[in-house]
Amino acid sequence: MDESKRSRTARQSAAQERLDKVPDQKELEREISDYLTKKYGSRIKVISPYWVAKVDREGKSAGKGGKLSQIDFDLKPEELEAYLNEYVIKQEDAKSILATKICTHFNKIRHCLDQGREPEPGVGAIKNNIILVGPTGVGKTYLVKLIAKKLGVPFVKGDATKFSETGYVGGDVEDLVRDLVYAAGDDLELAQYGIIYIDEIDKIASSGSVWGPDVSRTGVQRALLKPMEETEVDLKVPHDPVSQIQAIEQYRRTGKKEKRTVNTRHILFIVSGAFNGLERIVRERLSKKQIGFGKAITTKEAERRLLKQVNAEDLIKYGFESEFVGRLPVITVLEELNADDLYQILANPHNPIITSKKRDFSAYGIDIKFEDEALKMLAQRAAKERTGARGLVSVIERILIQFEKRLPSTDIRQFLVTPEVVAQPDAELEKLLARADDPEREARFLRAGHREREVLRESIWRRERELLHRYQMPLTSFRVEMLIDQYLHWDADLKSAFDELGRFHQQVRHFEERFSEEHGLTLHFDDEAVDEILHQALTRETSAFKICQDLSKDLEHALKLVRDRTSQESFILNREALLNLDAYLNQVIRDYYQKTLFRE
Repeated sequence: MDESKRSRTARQSAAQERLDKVPDQKELEREISDYLTKKYGSRIKVISPYWVAKVDREGKSAGKGGKLSQIDFDLKPEELEAYLNEYVIKQEDAKSILATKICTHFNKIRHCLDQGREPEPGVGAIKNNIILVGPTGVGKTYLVKLIAKKLGVPFVKGDATKFSETGYVGGDVEDLVRDLVYAAGDDLELAQYGIIYIDEIDKIASSGSVWGPDVSRTGVQRALLKPMEETEVDLKVPHDPVSQIQAIEQYRRTGKKEKRTVNTRHILFIVSGAFNGLERIVRERLSKKQIGFGKAITTKEAERRLLKQVNAEDLIKYGFESEFVGRLPVITVLEELNADDLYQILANPHNPIITSKKRDFSAYGIDIKFEDEALKMLAQRAAKERTGARGLVSVIERILIQFEKRLPSTDIRQFLVTPEVVAQPDAELEKLLARADDPEREARFLRAGHREREVLRESIWRRERELLHRYQMPLTSFRVEMLIDQYLHWDADLKSAFDELGRFHQQVRHFEERFSEEHGLTLHFDDEAVDEILHQALTRETSAFKICQDLSKDLEHALKLVRDRTSQESFILNREALLNLDAYLNQVIRDYYQKTLFRE
């Protein structure tokens, strides 16, 4: 009997051991996802059902804070416009309208949620969906991407020409909503506050003919009506293997079917297009109201200015359904870029064109700089191509392609793009290869470097208010120079440099709080001391918190010693204190005894 009991106990222990070895849900998810990724690609993965903070009928969040804290709902229109001004040249009207209406859209949602109610659209209410009108290369997509990134909302871009009414050709318009969920990391709550951007929307305008593609174009317009207003989009569709696998996995685990949907009530839709010929429709409408007005419009530039007066009536005549236009109440027009505008783009330290080219050469250890006059020449050539900012990329690539090919095989580590290089790239390349150590060229390279730092310096100081608001980090001259060094040395953009230095500054302040909590001593670093910590962190390529931790033991012992002798519990450390802690402590003690003797 005892033997049987021992045997049963052994079998139970073995069974329990096998159960203990069974992977948990997360491990299973990871293993299955890895297998599917290897077989079908990176977009295939298994995601088991999970709870997200949803808003109930009364508008109360079911979770603590939810994912909405990731979105900058309280951004003011002027703040967003100021941010766009740092990145986008010209387009003042477009920046103003976009900043205002998008901020209003999200702040209205926040206001309702703060009041504890669901922001219902109401009968007859219309979202601030936006239509952008402007030629190619003027920054339509760039503007919307910047705004989405600044707000922290998921963003997807689609091409209107790739969609059809039913999805059997190209894709279904509701696929954009599903892509938004993917962009939000499968976070359904975050996805319902995203931005969907549809380009080339003018290509789905009908020409008024019953023949050709007009039926399909009208069908796409109608298919967009419900998503642009409000509808429930089912994430599980027959043609999507990912959703099918997820549904099977869910049913296998729970024995229940789950319907995952996204409501588009708060998703902002922004559409854009070149709308060639729209100015003629505007002119015809205006000419009916004013005799002779149409004859006064004689130049292409004057016709483009007519677009500023475009309205819903013109868009309907262009070939859009009235219901479609009605769901896009905000219309803004972007201006064509001239040579001076293109130069301003290249001269802007935030522009991705020059930054990208710097990274191309930096990959070979080559530092490339541009003289100001060379930038002007590049802009003039790009303006002739009439493709906006896209022309800048084409022109720069054509001129620098041979330098990018041949310089990596040499010992040349500095390359200056001069007006001569732009005018005669082949001849200048041969000169550079023949005499890389030309003193005049080196002097010009240094001057271009000083000029670059000055432009960066001015740009950073203009962002002081933003840095103070976002990171509670006031600017100092030393911090400005550190930001410039980050931008130049690590080949980063200014935003990345801001984010890293701001994050380090927050780490220092967090360390002060932890030190006070753990040791009962109030510790504060003044601005110069913070600058020294930031400098050491960047120099050593580590975090500011790690620098502070390295100081922690010495500070704890020394400050407690001073407290025991003087009863002082609050300390403000300057740069000299960090560099020579013993001298600082001796000075604190001397100051204490001098004050004591003086009082006596």
